[in-house]
Amino acid sequence: MKPLRFDNRFVAELPADTSESLQTRQVHGACFARVKPTPVRAPALLAWSPEVAQLLDLAEEDVRSASFADIFGGNALMAGMEPYAACYGGHQFGNWAGQLGDGRAITLGETVNSRGERWELQLKGAGPTPFSRRADGRAVLRSSVREFLCSEAMHHLGVPTTRALSLVTTGEEVVRDMFYDGRPRAEPGAVVCRVAPSFIRFGSFEIFSARSDLTNLEKLVDFTIARDFPELDGDVASRRNAWFEVVCERTAHMLAHWMRVGFVHGVMNTDNMSILGLTIDYGPYGWIDNFDLDWTPNTTDAGGKRYRFGNQPQIAHWNLVQLANALFPLFGKAEPLQAGLDRYVDVFEARSRAHHAAKLGFSHYGEAETDLVERLHLLLADAEVDMTIFYRRLADIDPGAPDLAVLEDAFYSVDKLTAQGDALRGWLRDYAGRARLEGCDPGRRRAAMNAVNPAYVLRNYLAQEAIDAAEAGDPGLIHTLLDVMRRPYDEQPGRERFAARRPDWARNRAGCSMLSCSS
Repeated sequence: MKPLRFDNRFVAELPADTSESLQTRQVHGACFARVKPTPVRAPALLAWSPEVAQLLDLAEEDVRSASFADIFGGNALMAGMEPYAACYGGHQFGNWAGQLGDGRAITLGETVNSRGERWELQLKGAGPTPFSRRADGRAVLRSSVREFLCSEAMHHLGVPTTRALSLVTTGEEVVRDMFYDGRPRAEPGAVVCRVAPSFIRFGSFEIFSARSDLTNLEKLVDFTIARDFPELDGDVASRRNAWFEVVCERTAHMLAHWMRVGFVHGVMNTDNMSILGLTIDYGPYGWIDNFDLDWTPNTTDAGGKRYRFGNQPQIAHWNLVQLANALFPLFGKAEPLQAGLDRYVDVFEARSRAHHAAKLGFSHYGEAETDLVERLHLLLADAEVDMTIFYRRLADIDPGAPDLAVLEDAFYSVDKLTAQGDALRGWLRDYAGRARLEGCDPGRRRAAMNAVNPAYVLRNYLAQEAIDAAEAGDPGLIHTLLDVMRRPYDEQPGRERFAARRPDWARNRAGCSMLSCSS
């Protein structure tokens, strides 16, 4: 395997913990603790992303070499790697949780490719760190498959996200209580290599503020701006003000895309919010099948539904407020922070309106269009309609002669289709009348709508089928899904089943409807 070039600014420029022990502890006055991955019995490459390998200047022969599985399974280090686990805190389900940190994620280093792009390489499931608390620092194949596939699926959907280079099995078993119900079982272990320009998160700043460690809060803020936001200029105060505003803007863009494609993160704690506005930490996420603004895939959140689909934009704003509170001692005044929060609201609203217009095939989105969308959301929920299929089929509607039959395969219940049929036909007539005002060529209209309404998303039941097969020794469906999700907006003849409604058997099955944080 060819060597990579490392430029590890995070460990070079920020304070480290003085101890290199793996003992669980509170880490004070440091952004990270130096720690090496714990070797596994038999690392073996199960899947990899050629696109991410290309980002890192790795060829196929590099990935298929024996040393690749050793390095990205945690058994060896490449020259230049300086592994560490980051220290951060966070608000979990609305409550301050104190120190959290990378409990099973270990960053190997920052590599710079031939185009000058910086990429952090991080192993998830590579063993214990000082932040592991009572856990073992490992990850199971089940959650690793989901993270690997979803990272790449989100990228190809056009959603800001971290990436995934590889999925390596460990040859070891990991014991997990999937639903925290006192019935643990042994599952195959795995390690995912996650890739991003930065894994710094809101909680990275919160921990220093909560501890009144303003010296290191200032160091981390100025480091983040210098390394990850080099386009910002001006004096120190101006750069910091502009930086927070950009963080708010990027978060708004990310949330608008989540809502566009029907993605539910499931655990939007502040320690799971990227400072770059990337989707990170794929745990109990889910995809909207039948449209439901109140749905959450996370069993831990089943009671309060704090992180339900329709509440995600508000939670992102709440999380930004917590970041603003953490930064206030450094900024010294509220005005620039409030300006950033206001910017989030404005950008999210603008992007959401633009996405709604594009999904419906409209060039303009005003009060009339807002009313149309609000009526549609109520009808989709009441009639139990598949969100992805409905919007995809909407492009096939003839505005001159709208026919509800075109949309029938988006309905999960024949009875509900019958009950809501008249209301749906009324909405469809109003929609068609508005669509006719566009005066758009039918072929152009269909192509434009299909460019924003995916045919393929990583439905939970598809991921679960891939997990079941992989646990039985067949990784083929992982590879197939990775390929399908490369072109989510294209028709893919012969792969129609991957664009179909959730089957009845998956309606209430574990892993297909509800998931836990256990991984």
